[in-house]
Amino acid sequence: MLLSLAYKSLLSRVVTFSLTVFAIALSVALFLGVEKVRTGAKASFANTISGTDLIVGARSGSVQLLLYSVFHVGSATNNVTWQSYQDIAARDDVEWSVPLSLGDSHRGFRVLGTTTAFFDRYRYREGRGVEFAEGQPFTDLFDAVVGADVAVELSYQPGSEIVVAHGIASFTEHDDKPFTVTGVLEKTGTPLDRTVFVSLEAIEAIHIDWQGGGRSQNTISAQEVREMELTPKAITAALVGVTSRLRIFGLQRWVNEYPEEPLLAILPGVALSELWSLIGVAETALIGVSAMVVITALLGMVAMIFSGLNERRREMALLRAIGARPWSIFLLLTAEAALISLLAVLLGVALLYTGLFIARGYIDATFGLYLDITWPTAREYLVLVSVVIAGTTVSLVPAMRGYFISLADGMQMRS
Repeated sequence: MLLSLAYKSLLSRVVTFSLTVFAIALSVALFLGVEKVRTGAKASFANTISGTDLIVGARSGSVQLLLYSVFHVGSATNNVTWQSYQDIAARDDVEWSVPLSLGDSHRGFRVLGTTTAFFDRYRYREGRGVEFAEGQPFTDLFDAVVGADVAVELSYQPGSEIVVAHGIASFTEHDDKPFTVTGVLEKTGTPLDRTVFVSLEAIEAIHIDWQGGGRSQNTISAQEVREMELTPKAITAALVGVTSRLRIFGLQRWVNEYPEEPLLAILPGVALSELWSLIGVAETALIGVSAMVVITALLGMVAMIFSGLNERRREMALLRAIGARPWSIFLLLTAEAALISLLAVLLGVALLYTGLFIARGYIDATFGLYLDITWPTAREYLVLVSVVIAGTTVSLVPAMRGYFISLADGMQMRS
């Protein structure tokens, strides 16, 4: 009876009622949207690399090794000799290994020297493999594969010619040994999108006539270098997969105690969690901003109820005249706020999932952020219930005001 009366009362003010519901619904959709983006970003971050058991590099910090080997941020403190890499790859507990060589760049994008096994072994987003949008992996010495962002920003396609620059921020280029793009990767939402891939032998070839930071006087042409021995002397890091999960920690300990040179082996998942704990403070700020939006919308609802009290004195007087008590007026105003909050929550959820359904493909293709459409989590249900409770609670102030107004008007009527 009370809810039916509250609903009819709200319908009599349908424009104000609808705008209030829509404002709160938008704030709820924003709050839940931020929560979906937060969890999606965290999952995408954690799934930047998957299926790799260990990352091996020169001894430094686990986060630093993860940053330069996976995210291509920063530089290694030292290299790993080719002999040490072969010793690791030859172990019985190693199923596969992929060497990585970093240090050069191309127009602001990092250049990664590796083998074609990289495209077969690298996994992200819980086991998803690397796929080619166009072309194929490199086969010739001076072939290159580019990530999706590189191809888009620089308008590259198979057949395009590129020149690698020496170092990360250098104006000196290996222009005597240009590369030809043979493939473009699909968008992954990982650092691969902003990477140029070449073979390890190509990295060795473009530096074979360099000494220190510049080219020596005895230059070697691209044709001559093809006839030379191009086995790398060192690499930056390596991705390693083991034959059994039970042997991961044993191999990690062996690498960390390797006697020939100081090496470090890290578990990618552990290092990713450590890195997220450092940069994840931004998610707290996002949640705080979204919570303020919800609070603002609820305060707007309170302002609506307050502003309508004087206009509704006649309505409340009529209710008192037919026998309603002051507490009935109090409960009526509270029920209206609860109904507004409930309808706003339902509409907000509908808006959120409609938006996710429409925009998920675009967000994944453009930003590499995969937003899974699932039922609300326990945390999200708690948020929704909290909004309804908060909306009902903040309405107690105007409801109490309505109580005293109806009480005063009722006393005047009896006199």
